[in-house]
Amino acid sequence: MLQRIAMLSAHTSPLEQPGDGDAGGMNVYVIELSRQLAARGIEVEIFTRATSRHQPAVHVPEPGITVHHVAAGPFEGLEKNDLPSQLCSFVRDVLRAEVENEPGHFDLVHSHYWLSGQVGTVARERWNVPLVHTMHTMAKVKNAMLAEGDAAEPIGRIRGEEEIVRLADRLIANTAEERRELIELYDADPERVAVVHPGVDVQVFSPGRQAEARRRLGVPDDAALVLFAGRIQPLKAPDVVLKAAAVMLERDPALRERLAVVVVGGASGSGLQHPTALADLGVELGLDDVVQFVPTVGQRELADWYAAASVVCVPSHNESFGLVAIEAQACGTPVVAARVGGLTTAVADGVTGVLIDGHDPADYATALHRLLTDPDLREAMSQKAVRHAEGFGWDVTADRTLAVYDQAVTTHRESLV
Repeated sequence: MLQRIAMLSAHTSPLEQPGDGDAGGMNVYVIELSRQLAARGIEVEIFTRATSRHQPAVHVPEPGITVHHVAAGPFEGLEKNDLPSQLCSFVRDVLRAEVENEPGHFDLVHSHYWLSGQVGTVARERWNVPLVHTMHTMAKVKNAMLAEGDAAEPIGRIRGEEEIVRLADRLIANTAEERRELIELYDADPERVAVVHPGVDVQVFSPGRQAEARRRLGVPDDAALVLFAGRIQPLKAPDVVLKAAAVMLERDPALRERLAVVVVGGASGSGLQHPTALADLGVELGLDDVVQFVPTVGQRELADWYAAASVVCVPSHNESFGLVAIEAQACGTPVVAARVGGLTTAVADGVTGVLIDGHDPADYATALHRLLTDPDLREAMSQKAVRHAEGFGWDVTADRTLAVYDQAVTTHRESLV
């Protein structure tokens, strides 16, 4: 029986608000999985890099979950690409957590993203416990699908990921597609790669309340609302949503009376270099009266935006899973998304939404316009979307993750005999 797990999330804290900076679906994943484990009586200690001198060294946000804010490098102004140079400091403080306790304090290490995986390989060796790793994104996959304006991931990251794949006791892939990529691109042992889908909080993201949500948000009852939610950066392709809106209005000028395009989120990654680029594009396309930018919001207000929307658009160049798509469907909102990565699992094409090959705004305009102007189709997809999303609860994610943990622990113990 597992008693205590070290959860490593070096470059971003699960307590940060998703949608800004480096905070996104992985943050949701780590905190929701930790909550499920804590509810099952397993103590979770999360290690993340401190980003403010005002953060307490140790914080207990909920019973059974302890967050360690590790001082590693400058508190502010450090970009993700600069973090590898600070890993030695991070490793030192993570290892100290074991030294300050009885031997065998942790039963297992679960690392998230390649930076944490590098730390996890050291902790695995020093603590003599199994390492389970979740990539979330992979350099070789991202480099094969670069968005315009994005820089390629460095060779150092690729080498680091290859090392993690070689040393981890178990790898968790979000989808069968990601499992295939780990095996084919990173030569992972198929026996050590398990598929565990991320989940959705169906208590927060729930259907049947569009009118109520629109009233709270000040959205007109008859609005044809297209929503983009997430980090504003080339990888997520929010520009495709605006360009698709312009195409729709060119084809159907009367739609302008009802069309609303709402972008919820903040600049991130390479998008920080030109934080006003998307707003500037909106002006250039003549969409000033159509587009609304909303800063990053909490989960419950985000659920309101999903519920208020007629359709949610996820045109990313790459997604390891696509939590936005599942959250939107849990709220009963169909999704138009790119046919990439985990989105092919998150969205049932032609049933709960539409998957688009490529990133041609005209193709997105066609799919969006059909959903906006065909209420019967939208309602049919809405009902099926809710049922589809119900199969992705965090309790299911936790149960399957625990099965992977048990396999890792059993194999590790057998290797010691």
